[in-house]
Amino acid sequence: MRRAIQTDAAPAAIGPYSQAINVGDTLWMSGQIALSPTTMELVGTTAAEQADQILKNMGAVLEAAGFTYDDLVQCTIFLIDLNDFNSVNEVYGRYMPNPPPARATVEVSRLPKDVLVEIGAVAQKA
Repeated sequence: MRRAIQTDAAPAAIGPYSQAINVGDTLWMSGQIALSPTTMELVGTTAAEQADQILKNMGAVLEAAGFTYDDLVQCTIFLIDLNDFNSVNEVYGRYMPNPPPARATVEVSRLPKDVLVEIGAVAQKA
């Protein structure tokens, strides 16, 4: 069964997509950017500040779907500037379980709303 996840505790989708899709024991999360769930305004002026908001938003989507950070198996981080890798990595590490999920980090030329970072993820119940 395919179920769309939507929670007011995370930013609403800004296009034709779901915050996440749950199929069985797997959750595919759309890329999150650093928007406030209440105002839909950008939070943070640095990549680290934006990553912190993104990870809070991801936590809200995980919770709405009945998952936790411990269920994350793969994350993809998109950065406008790979020079922000260390500061984003520090924030990211505070949210991730041990062992952390598999991950890819990619530098891209542009992201929605000209944010500095976007993170997408897949979670799986053991």
